[in-house]
Amino acid sequence: MDAVCQYSSYSILSIDPIDPDVTVLFDLLERLSSLTRVWFREHPLLADLQPIQLSALMYLARCNRYSNTPLAVTEYLGLTKGTVSQSLKALEAKGFLIKVQDVRDKRSVHLQLTASARELIDAVMPPDFLVAAAQRMGARAGDLEGLLLELLRTIQRGEDVPGFGLCRTCRFHQSSASGAFCKLTDEPLEAVEVELICREHQFDEVSG
Repeated sequence: MDAVCQYSSYSILSIDPIDPDVTVLFDLLERLSSLTRVWFREHPLLADLQPIQLSALMYLARCNRYSNTPLAVTEYLGLTKGTVSQSLKALEAKGFLIKVQDVRDKRSVHLQLTASARELIDAVMPPDFLVAAAQRMGARAGDLEGLLLELLRTIQRGEDVPGFGLCRTCRFHQSSASGAFCKLTDEPLEAVEVELICREHQFDEVSG
């Protein structure tokens, strides 16, 4: 029996649902993170990328137009400005991203992935091992996604950390016959944007 299955059996038998042993939960999350890091590190297409560079690319591939600035990348990764700045410069030198000046605020720049960067991300995301596992789990994979979302939401509320959630789950997201709309920016949203990560995301306190 592999390590994940052993943890699962232990958690089912040993955790009191009223007072859960969060150490086991942490072990499970850490083990999954470790497996993911190993998979990326050993992937032949990612041999020339540092982990932080890959993390930046994955974020920029999933964020919306309000969230693709150097500051947003820094906040999402939780690293220092200097560290992220050097990584972004390296990605720019590799031809994976370009800087575009904001049309409204000339002091601000947006980071856009190049075609080669998007091809790379499409080739490695989502990880094959995760796809295979989700397929074997069937409907339970959807249940797990919901539980993980609830866990993340609870942590974000309790610790007062940036949301960075999906647009469609934000309290500012509105849908109508004419399409999606952001109440925070008073701008219409394209269909693809509602599935992207937003730096300004806030959960609906009533429904959440």
